[in-house]
Amino acid sequence: MIFKSVGDGRPYPDHGRESTKDWSDVPPRQVRLDELVTTKRTLDLAALLADDSTFFGDLFAHVVEYRGTLYLEDGLHRAVRAALQQRPILHARVLAVG
Repeated sequence: MIFKSVGDGRPYPDHGRESTKDWSDVPPRQVRLDELVTTKRTLDLAALLADDSTFFGDLFAHVVEYRGTLYLEDGLHRAVRAALQQRPILHARVLAVG
């Protein structure tokens, strides 16, 4: 299995970070794909295949750590791309909440 679990929605409280700029103060780190729970059940295939998928956004995925679980909030296409390239690690900004 690629991810720890496939979720549907955010089970954690709102953290108030909406834009890429809001996340810029969270330092990136390596996260194992098999430790992540997704917050989306579907993937936009165009985002996965786009050459410039990170051109307008953050270079790093956004992960929220809540009650010991890592939730992939933004960057599902990056995570799937890493898995397809047989890379078990993703660089992500990890925000601890609650």
